[in-house]
Amino acid sequence: MRPQQWVKNLFVFAPLVFAHRLLETPLLARSLVVFAAFCVGSSAVYLLNDVRDAEVDRNHPLKRTRPVASGALSPVTATIVATNLALLTLGAGWWLGPRTLLVIAAYLLLNTLYSWWLKHVVILDVMVLALGYVLRVEAGAAAVDVLVSSWLLLCTIFVALFLGFSKRRHELVLLPAGAAAQRPVLEQYSPAFLDQMINVVTASTVLSYALYAISDESVAKHGQGLLYTVPLVLFGVFRYLFLVYQRPGRANPTEEVLSDPPFLLNMALWSACVLWILYGH
Repeated sequence: MRPQQWVKNLFVFAPLVFAHRLLETPLLARSLVVFAAFCVGSSAVYLLNDVRDAEVDRNHPLKRTRPVASGALSPVTATIVATNLALLTLGAGWWLGPRTLLVIAAYLLLNTLYSWWLKHVVILDVMVLALGYVLRVEAGAAAVDVLVSSWLLLCTIFVALFLGFSKRRHELVLLPAGAAAQRPVLEQYSPAFLDQMINVVTASTVLSYALYAISDESVAKHGQGLLYTVPLVLFGVFRYLFLVYQRPGRANPTEEVLSDPPFLLNMALWSACVLWILYGH
């Protein structure tokens, strides 16, 4: 069920936080339900994906220890659990309202298509993963009935592409000889090509956040304080790149940063600064 990946679902809180409504208890409760729904829904997707890829995963140095690939969990049991989790996710969406239900259903459908087909289409595979982050933000906004800033969506898209292309590079470098056997789409990637993509989305991520911080919309809503958080964003991006290029571990980069004290400290400091800027007065 990959609970270590649930940190991605924190994106559902972004609309609530930046709409200055985090302190409204009913809305916070609805956001928590959305967060839980995406945790359950993403776990359903992971289970179905593991059932489909069990044979291939058995030849991977890390994935072969997953329950389905290792034989600790039967494919039938995993499928039944995944189906129930997906239904529970849709039930939470229905309780939150038709708009939220539609976004959650789109997320489940998109990831099902990804597992069966879209992950084999070069470039589109990473763009689909990025769209999953956007749907998280949209679901969070729908649940609390706020509009999502176009700047927030842009930042989300570029951050997600940054994470996605970095993950592909890690997979390619981890198994240079047998990467394509593990994930066929990797045969169409190369480290040099992925480096180019990472360069583009890295610059786009930092630039979009900086422009958001100084935009008229942001200054009108939050003042000029967000400008002073740009160095923290820069450090976070650079630290992530440092881990990808200088300390490539066996775990994927998203998991690697969760055990990296400088990155976690910087993230905590950025979060504290943003909350103070938005709510301190």
